[in-house]
Amino acid sequence: MDWLQVSIYTTPQGIEPLCGRLYNLGITGVEIQDKDDFEDFLENNKQYWDYVDEELREKMNGETRVKIYVSDNETGHNQLSAVRDDLISFKSLDSENIFGSLRVEIDTMHEEDWENNWKQYFKPIYVGDRLVIKPEWETIPDGDGKIVFNIDPGMTFGSGQHETTRLCVETLDTTVKKGDKVLDLGCGSGILSIIALMLGAGEARAVDIDPNCKKIAYSNAALNGIGKDVYTVLDGNILIDEEFKSSTEKSGPYDIVVANIVADVIIPLASDVKRYLKDGGTFIASGIIEMRIDEVKEAIEKNGFEIQEIKKENDWYCIISR
Repeated sequence: MDWLQVSIYTTPQGIEPLCGRLYNLGITGVEIQDKDDFEDFLENNKQYWDYVDEELREKMNGETRVKIYVSDNETGHNQLSAVRDDLISFKSLDSENIFGSLRVEIDTMHEEDWENNWKQYFKPIYVGDRLVIKPEWETIPDGDGKIVFNIDPGMTFGSGQHETTRLCVETLDTTVKKGDKVLDLGCGSGILSIIALMLGAGEARAVDIDPNCKKIAYSNAALNGIGKDVYTVLDGNILIDEEFKSSTEKSGPYDIVVANIVADVIIPLASDVKRYLKDGGTFIASGIIEMRIDEVKEAIEKNGFEIQEIKKENDWYCIISR
């Protein structure tokens, strides 16, 4: 099968709202290319390499891009048409040009390229004092004495490179207690729920609207010796499917609920989270851009949570509440 690689040009401030709109169209697998993030990553991780290919630098140069992939057939073309229509509406709301040009470029990509070319961007990432996130094709001598999470992220969100994921991992590292029960909403690659189990949680349940995430999360769990006896991955819409909400509630209550998504999902989700949590349980919400932080705080507090801490990395926030 051939695929269309669709690049949407935006700004760092446009990443979160653009991804939120794509999410609402049912597109949850995105690739974010941002020159500032890339250069910052290189600058702060020099100990892991002494040479970076100039072709890779050139590829990351220029405007911020959000890439999606649709099949090169009628279904994919219909998806692309819906994206174009939504971008017109999005642009009309941006009178101050905060979100950039929102122009679209389309390239055809063969399946083997789609599956493998992106791997060159992923290197081991050290998070907090105890954890290292390592692509399964990379090696680390003796694990450096760390808890090593091996990952094959696939074409989905959650490789550990983005600030929001790192903020959640750091929070889990200091929050998870032995035997805890964890619910991961918008699990993507499964990174957060699997790491929670590796940190000592006794059971984890992961949910995502994208059916592809189920296979990827289970695969990543197997890479790290996590079995289905303690790990369950389900696909469904936790916002609008009442039956799915009910089954999630019955599987609880949970000690920790983590949602690394976007503000437009966290805000309505805040009214339901309490039904999944134990009394005194922890809600970790991330994926929040600076311009939306006040809205998310208000939604969380309005629904009976007390904010314990707000973490920030660059323009991204993570809210920890009980």
